[in-house]
Amino acid sequence: MESIKLTPGKWRGLKILADDEGKFRMMAIDQRGSLKKALAKALGISPEEVTDEDIVKAKIMITKVLSPYASAVLTDPIYGFPYTFEYIPRDVGILLAYEKTGYEKAQGGRKTALLSDWSGEKIKRSGANAIKLLLYYRPDGDPEVVKYQQDIVRKVGEEARKYDIPFLLEPVGYEIEEPAKDSLEYAQRKPQIVIETVKEFTKEEYGVDVLKLEFPADLKYTEEFAGGEFDGKERDVAYDLYEVEDICEELDDTATIPWVLLSAGVGIEEFLLNVEIAVAHGASGFLAGRAIWKDAVPFYPDLDKMEKWLATEGVDNFARLYEVSDEATPYYKHKKFKSFANIDLEGKGTDWYKNY
Repeated sequence: MESIKLTPGKWRGLKILADDEGKFRMMAIDQRGSLKKALAKALGISPEEVTDEDIVKAKIMITKVLSPYASAVLTDPIYGFPYTFEYIPRDVGILLAYEKTGYEKAQGGRKTALLSDWSGEKIKRSGANAIKLLLYYRPDGDPEVVKYQQDIVRKVGEEARKYDIPFLLEPVGYEIEEPAKDSLEYAQRKPQIVIETVKEFTKEEYGVDVLKLEFPADLKYTEEFAGGEFDGKERDVAYDLYEVEDICEELDDTATIPWVLLSAGVGIEEFLLNVEIAVAHGASGFLAGRAIWKDAVPFYPDLDKMEKWLATEGVDNFARLYEVSDEATPYYKHKKFKSFANIDLEGKGTDWYKNY
């Protein structure tokens, strides 16, 4: 069996992001715009009135309490990393976001913008273990927008190669026009949007190491849960759970690199089932944010109550996610690698240091 060659930075980074079982049980606290809106609601003010201090305090509390339970923490370089990295245990990996929050509206789609005065080199120098890029993407979107987004991914992939650090890509679908995301029509389109996106960005030219993916269907539109079991709202039926399992299997067949599941703001009960189905069909774990900790935010600015919620119900959310992700595929057992024994150092030899 031919060995798969990895550079030391990529290999070491993947090992640090994963837990002792080689599974990704990661937490996201890189939210900026969505967290600002949640804090505004808690404070009874407009998002514009939320201060930087408010965002920082919330991120410190969430990171301090929950990061010890994660294999890695995804944070941002503005309100997160400078204030919270000291609370992340030494054996917990760190991913840093590269993109600006939000997106640029363009005719026929959304464009991602990278943070100015920020780079792959700085992410590497900071001691982080991976670069993360959120990318709004519709494979069937306006060709100019599609190409622009693909070029952004290529650029970040090139930097990740240059500075020898893993690259985690988070592609997120969206409605170009009508219908809204929470609609039968979008629920029916979603599987193909996610799978076609995976097909594109697992190409070697992009240099992506791990995909952080949306669940490729919407459980709220399944025959079993369309009655409103998750949020009390009744919906039409797009598919049943057997079809959803087939969709996840197709996604895994398409993915040539390891993939994990994002929570996309859904509640913990729905996300638990998302993870359970995904790992049964090849996912290597999860990188979840709001599903784990969002119910602590309404207690802000009472930090004591936030801490109590996080230390009890937040920790319990993590424990339940660990349980349902037990069948996750260790990254080194993904079909790309097949076995840890099949991974070898690129350029290995006595001259390695000269050529690296």
